[in-house]
Amino acid sequence: MKISNFAAYIAAIVTIGGVSSCATSDIPREEHNVVTQVTWQEAKANTEKEALEIAALIPKDKITSIVQKETGVLLSCSKTEHNWNGSTSITLAEGSEAESVVKELETAARAHFTDHRFEVSSDRTIQGTFRVEISDPATSEMYLIREDDPGVIRIASGSPCFTLPEGTYPGGDF
Repeated sequence: MKISNFAAYIAAIVTIGGVSSCATSDIPREEHNVVTQVTWQEAKANTEKEALEIAALIPKDKITSIVQKETGVLLSCSKTEHNWNGSTSITLAEGSEAESVVKELETAARAHFTDHRFEVSSDRTIQGTFRVEISDPATSEMYLIREDDPGVIRIASGSPCFTLPEGTYPGGDF
């Protein structure tokens, strides 16, 4: 999903900490690959690992801390599919300007993700904040990066969609 469609999409769904679902309502079935072989725990671990890899693209001298939220939520991709959503916050060193850092991150991500799995795009939010989306259109995995609070960059992440074991209630923290 391209960022131009993403803004309207994000406004249409409930978000937790700026994280969006991989709802399939506007993704044709044949284009939406469900990763059924992973558990929610594996989806979470893989997504958190990727978010840290993205955060590592920021020069270390511009960072004072990186904190991943301990829990996230499961959002529906369809009636039977969910994805894990969480966030990583990067506090910038004094004197580091968030928009410049996010723009540098966009350039670094384009150079880093050369295997064509991820697409990297950018735009501005309705509030004018510069943001970068790193997404895998084959699985709906995505990372949305922008300044959250002054001096803090947030990576909102969503795992590929997967099927929960029967009887697993998708509400609450995961």
